[in-house]
Amino acid sequence: MLWLFYVVTWLLVLIFSLFAPGTIDEIRAEKGVMGEPITGGYLLASAILLLIPLVMAVLSLTLKDSVNRWANIIAGIVFTAFNIFSSFDALALDLSVFAYMHLIDISMVVATALIVWYAWKWPKK
Repeated sequence: MLWLFYVVTWLLVLIFSLFAPGTIDEIRAEKGVMGEPITGGYLLASAILLLIPLVMAVLSLTLKDSVNRWANIIAGIVFTAFNIFSSFDALALDLSVFAYMHLIDISMVVATALIVWYAWKWPKK
């Protein structure tokens, strides 16, 4: 469930970003979104980063316990680190406009950290 929470919150960031002042104008001017050019590689990387948590949600239900545990620990650590790193970019943004991004970034870090925690504490069989 936490993997699904993670994907939904990430999609919220993408949707809310469209409402930020100047975003639509940047897209129309082909400058990208928040300074990041929208290229085929960018879209592919975004798709992969969105699909991994969805795959992890399915794998969490289908893998054997020991493999499931380690898959969630590894993926959870990777995504926690990714979110902490990407949160530093958000610190440069105007808090009055992008407060939602800080809130969602924190919730995504908490969700992936909880994934690691629950996987680590899951009883071994």
